[in-house]
Amino acid sequence: MKRIVLVSMAMMAATMMQAQKVLQYPKAEKENVVDEYFGVKVSDPYRWLENDTSARTAAWVEAENRVTTNYLSRIPFRDKLLKRLTEVVNYEKIGAPRKRHGKWYYYRNNGLQNQSVLYVMDELGGEPRVFLDPNTLSTDGTVALKGVYFSNNGRWAAYSISRSGSDWQEFYVIDLATGQLTSDHIEWAKFSGASWLGDGFYYSAYDRPEEGKEFSNVNSGHKIYYHKMGTPQSEDVLFFQNPTQPMRFYGVGVDEDETVMYLSESGAGAGNNLYVRDLRQKDAQFVQMTNDMDYQYMPIYNEGDKIYIYTNYGAPKGRIMTADIHHPGINDWQVLVAEKGDMLGDVSVINRQLILTYNKDASDHAFVYGLDGQLRHEVKLPMVGSVGFTGDEKEPECFYTFTSFTMPGTIYRYDMASNVSTLYAQPNVKFRQQDYESRQVFFQSKDGTRVPMFITYKKGLKRNGKNPVYLYGYGGFNISLGPSFSASRIPFLETGGIYAQVNLRGGSEYGEEWHLAGTKMQKQNVFDDFIAAAEYLISEGYTSKERLAIVGGSNGGLLVGACMTQRPDLFQVAIPQVGVMDMLRYHKFTIGWNWASDYGTSEDSREMFEYLRGYSPLHNLKPGTKYPATLVTTADHDDRVVPAHSFKFAATLQECHEGTAPVLIRIDTKAGHGGGKPLAKVLEEQADIYSFILYNMGLKFK
Repeated sequence: MKRIVLVSMAMMAATMMQAQKVLQYPKAEKENVVDEYFGVKVSDPYRWLENDTSARTAAWVEAENRVTTNYLSRIPFRDKLLKRLTEVVNYEKIGAPRKRHGKWYYYRNNGLQNQSVLYVMDELGGEPRVFLDPNTLSTDGTVALKGVYFSNNGRWAAYSISRSGSDWQEFYVIDLATGQLTSDHIEWAKFSGASWLGDGFYYSAYDRPEEGKEFSNVNSGHKIYYHKMGTPQSEDVLFFQNPTQPMRFYGVGVDEDETVMYLSESGAGAGNNLYVRDLRQKDAQFVQMTNDMDYQYMPIYNEGDKIYIYTNYGAPKGRIMTADIHHPGINDWQVLVAEKGDMLGDVSVINRQLILTYNKDASDHAFVYGLDGQLRHEVKLPMVGSVGFTGDEKEPECFYTFTSFTMPGTIYRYDMASNVSTLYAQPNVKFRQQDYESRQVFFQSKDGTRVPMFITYKKGLKRNGKNPVYLYGYGGFNISLGPSFSASRIPFLETGGIYAQVNLRGGSEYGEEWHLAGTKMQKQNVFDDFIAAAEYLISEGYTSKERLAIVGGSNGGLLVGACMTQRPDLFQVAIPQVGVMDMLRYHKFTIGWNWASDYGTSEDSREMFEYLRGYSPLHNLKPGTKYPATLVTTADHDDRVVPAHSFKFAATLQECHEGTAPVLIRIDTKAGHGGGKPLAKVLEEQADIYSFILYNMGLKFK
């Protein structure tokens, strides 16, 4: 049995102090760089670290990684933890099958493959054949498959890849009759699918970036092109651009019958604008349906002249409306399924029926509706958890994948007529899920707001204040954190650890009002919620501050950075991953400008600048402060949240920190923001994080 062994605290403290006394952080040169905001001067001495391709930055990165690698390699149980992680992750993972043009496609990973493989079957349950194996596209697994898009005429399948974790995409095309790759190849696409019309497809892309600045320069001028099969990219037709609004995203979608085309415009609010074009009418032009990008407008299905749309316009928790293509303006829309008391989190159209998934206190409940808007029945789900449905708009077969904190992703075949679910595929994980339990608790935040949190642990847990806790949160961009399974948590849970996941304001758990309560001038609510969650876990005896680690990525990295600078006394360990750390300059890199709807920018007003500076992690590090043991993580190909955020934060943290707790940065290579990361890299990173957490709590894995 794996368990935490408490060694003599005096001996462990002596050992840790001895190891940490020898930590010599690389010297980061300071320069006299000063910006002025509304008459206020702000120093930025490590501005040079924003140049991610310079020799000086490369030397600093190499030196930092040397210190970090040396420290992590000396944790006595790090390799044992990696071995156990590898054991528990090594199980077959299967995705729900989907029917396309008479054949069935599904993803499968045999256990330790870096990337999952796409298989095809002639019939459900038939002999599978490899359709596309992304593991063959690179020797180290760093080329990831992003999406597959079948042409409506059944002749082609376009697929997109990313290299080394970047958001840049390339498209290739497979001839479905021969299974062979065609000569078609698209580069410099970004935030794009492939939307087919005839023997060609639309995609969204930027101009070729300046050499050496591919992963840091601002992305502007999103354009839509049409690619005709068999022609070079240089001949692709520019279909749409809006030079007056270079800081927006544009994309088109075409329905399966190729009768309706939609144009979506986003990037200037929390939602999008929607335009429609009737392809049945010769020379038809786009007609604008909406004019407010603060709300979401997503077409989900069309039949004849009727368009079905999900929106949170006039309904903060979401509703389904219909529009007539001949009178598509929003003032003429009709309510089909009215807003409910719970958040409408997902909509699927399968077999000409609506499956609506509502989020109640951060867990899913699914219901089947007719296209007439009438409720037919609730789908009986196995337990509290998260669900995702798979099927075709006009085909009867329906599957769903269900997961919870103690239940790995399990696939059920669902008979919509009889409302009966049948087990289709269940993973065999080396994990006794019956030995663990999850429960949901509610606590009060600083302003009295009731906030939910899930906690997962081994049965028989004692609330003696000695349990190590991995506290995770996000709190932004209308993203909900539901119950989900992660094999990488298993060794930590086996040792007696607690995984706590808190549903902070800024997410979508309770609709748009919950989201807005954690944005712009209310962003502090998110940090207050997270701090209150930590204080609740301590006051209820689950843990103590000496056993508390906080973890979050991206916007969650900002969360960790803000909380560790506001309350350095409250946490033993902090893991800010690929975080937004410089709130005064975030909008100046790649697509950072797109986050202004949640954050505001330092250029908006004096008041907004002061608010951002008041919590920006980089600008709130104070000299002579004892910060928690910190492991900052980032990667060289992260063009979502550029590594400069983490570079400048780590350099400043090492300059300001007083005490023996390590404050390190782990900079991965040939990796990005996290999506598509090969399993081998994921396992190494998780072993580093969990061993760093346990070691700096005075515990060890045995």
